[in-house]
Amino acid sequence: MRYLRLAALSLIVLPRLALAQPAQATVADASAPAAPAMTAEERNDLQVRTLEERVSDLKEKIFRTKARLMNLQEMVIGGDITTGSKAVLVHRNEMGASFYLESVAYALDGAPVYTKVDVEGDLEKREEFEIFNGRIVPGNHQISVQLVYRGHGFGVFSYLEGYKFKVQSSYTFNAEPGKVNTIKVVGFEKGGITAELKDRPAVRYDVDVQREDGSKRPAAEGANQ
Repeated sequence: MRYLRLAALSLIVLPRLALAQPAQATVADASAPAAPAMTAEERNDLQVRTLEERVSDLKEKIFRTKARLMNLQEMVIGGDITTGSKAVLVHRNEMGASFYLESVAYALDGAPVYTKVDVEGDLEKREEFEIFNGRIVPGNHQISVQLVYRGHGFGVFSYLEGYKFKVQSSYTFNAEPGKVNTIKVVGFEKGGITAELKDRPAVRYDVDVQREDGSKRPAAEGANQ
């Protein structure tokens, strides 16, 4: 009988102990200290680190883009010496005294090759000068030019003083292997004396093609654009 009473008592006590253990564990977990909140300085440091990482990533993307553009420019302009062509671009100013050349900007296949702003006449007073001389890959190429003139009025044309005249033009030429393409870009006045002054500024392209050995091909007629 004593053994039977002990067995019955164990059946009553043991389940109560088993139920009490999770409750104690829950109380212990609830009493664990919470993680301290970030201070304002720590939040600022985190934001600064995040911005620095973004800036670094952006710089890397810009560097890769520049590298691709440089490779493209080398492919277009830096042709093979043995099989490539050569281009010589020359600027010539044939405008009259009513137009003062303030700036020029040239690009070859979209890549800038010459930009100049007049300083005390160092651009306006130069009648002709070379703007590019280098090798290019055979094929079609495009020259883009922008000329900005300032009106220089006197007498009955004094109203021109201070006016701006912007001339934008482009010209496509075919560069053949082993040949030198000399293209003279000429700023001139079109229309003669009957044309209004505002309509006179224009660009003409005088083209001359020679073999690199010196033999000359018939020059192309000037192209006005």
